Amino acid sequence: MNIRPTNGSDIADLQSILDATELFPSDMLPEMIGSFLSDNACEEIWLTCEHDSVPVGFCFATPEQMTVRTWNMLAIAVSPTHQSKGVGTAIVSHLEDQLRRSGQRILIVDTSGLPEFERTRNFYVKTGYTQEARIRDFWEDGDDKVTFWKKLTV
Repeated sequence: MNIRPTNGSDIADLQSILDATELFPSDMLPEMIGSFLSDNACEEIWLTCEHDSVPVGFCFATPEQMTVRTWNMLAIAVSPTHQSKGVGTAIVSHLEDQLRRSGQRILIVDTSGLPEFERTRNFYVKTGYTQEARIRDFWEDGDDKVTFWKKLTV
């Protein structure tokens, strides 16, 4: 398993992962990642995890606006054939280490409160995150936003 910054040649494979996981529409990806790929001053982090030189997962994080060294992991996805094999944990750990090395304080992540996201919420707890907040009906009626929090500094 190799985790590295995402590059333009990863887009098609990452779109396939998005199609398989239905995290968000894959046609949104090129525009979302455009600044990261073209602007050296972009603060976003896009990481790709590959197995046998093939992308099997990725994450995307960005500084949280109007905060001091707080980051938000806006997306993480792992190919269904590689889920429950440590890929997600490795990607999150890599992101956290990168943020720690650059002096960042906090990483948050939001997910759905729907029953079908219970596995996702359990993943965050298992990787050391604390459920910090729940906003009722955030995504839509009946779909709460659940925010998880992790302190990166000692």
